[in-house]
Amino acid sequence: MTDTARETYESLNIEPKPLRPHILAAATVVFGDDYYGGRRETINLSGFVQMNKWPMQGFKHTVDEDGTASFDLELISAPEVGIKGFSYTLNDRIQILSNPYLPNTGHIKQIVPGKNFPAEFYIRRFGILETSTMRLAHRGVIDVKGIVDGLPPYKTPLTSPFLGRPYGDQGEVMPAHNVVRGTNLPAAWYPSNDENEAVGNTPSAFFASSIGPCVSMLVDPSIIIQASTEAKIKVEVNGRTEEIELSGDYPLAAGAEILLFGPEKHDQGSGVLAQLARVALVGNSPALGGKVMLRASFFTVSGGQLGEGTEDSLSTLRYPGELHFDAHFELVTPSATLYAAAPVHLAGRLKDLEPTGTVLTADHADAALRTSGGDVRARLTGVQMKLADALVGSEAYVSA
Repeated sequence: MTDTARETYESLNIEPKPLRPHILAAATVVFGDDYYGGRRETINLSGFVQMNKWPMQGFKHTVDEDGTASFDLELISAPEVGIKGFSYTLNDRIQILSNPYLPNTGHIKQIVPGKNFPAEFYIRRFGILETSTMRLAHRGVIDVKGIVDGLPPYKTPLTSPFLGRPYGDQGEVMPAHNVVRGTNLPAAWYPSNDENEAVGNTPSAFFASSIGPCVSMLVDPSIIIQASTEAKIKVEVNGRTEEIELSGDYPLAAGAEILLFGPEKHDQGSGVLAQLARVALVGNSPALGGKVMLRASFFTVSGGQLGEGTEDSLSTLRYPGELHFDAHFELVTPSATLYAAAPVHLAGRLKDLEPTGTVLTADHADAALRTSGGDVRARLTGVQMKLADALVGSEAYVSA
């Protein structure tokens, strides 16, 4: 490649304004002061972040002597635009914020000099972890890295964050393009003072180096639905069937989150794609030892469709619309997290974009529920979810 043919990011004509994408994320958290003996939980998160970048004021574009171009960026997850999820262990919402006293800055940088993509994405992450009873900070920095193939670095709808399907809370991962993750974990989180400084020598939680290593991806849905949800599932344990009632409220980052992608947001032609992006529903199961939580897998996408599949835009949807998902479920129990060995097909009718009253039912379910070691503990034989109050829009603002 000659010098005259070398690309720089100036050729992209990037607008000098922030990006405000939706983010899907997961983190494996160990609660308590004992990293090896604490309760491990992989928590699915989502939210609304702000990415400031060159050519906004204060951000630079540079070209090194070898022709490698890069530009500065900053990631902000403030209280009103937080990354949130529901914790089974805490029975509470957790929210991951940026530390306003320590800017979360980084870059997008060419890997091959003179070729814009694929590129390295890098952020120095200084975080705050909040619940209703705790505010935690970590010492040092979490290096968040990944390979991106465009700007904005949106993940293709309904594709997995990893190359393959891991399950369990431990093991190595191979992220796909446009997926970033913490690379220098584990990290200990300590109680925070008013200046967001970690205090004391006894941590309250850890981010683990695991299959959920502070991993995230940006997506670009047309519509985001966050709905409080009630559900009934049937679980067969030792030859006996138990019906479990579960529920979750969206202000606590529980319930269900559904993403809709109009034809302009995906490359699969006409039709509206749908994703059951996050589920957190809690109930009680005597057969499984007490409190259980149904969740959707972060690592295997629960994809589907809304409508007839011939729509050329979201506005041409006819209601009531048929809503379908192939849902990949996990069931957290007091003794282990159980992973469904097969997807469950859910179907319902959405009367309009306000989902209250929509019921999603499995036409057939018979999926083995396995531990991370492969032991079958139960079978999932029925699922019914009813959507209630919801927050619907193109951006996922954090509920008060």
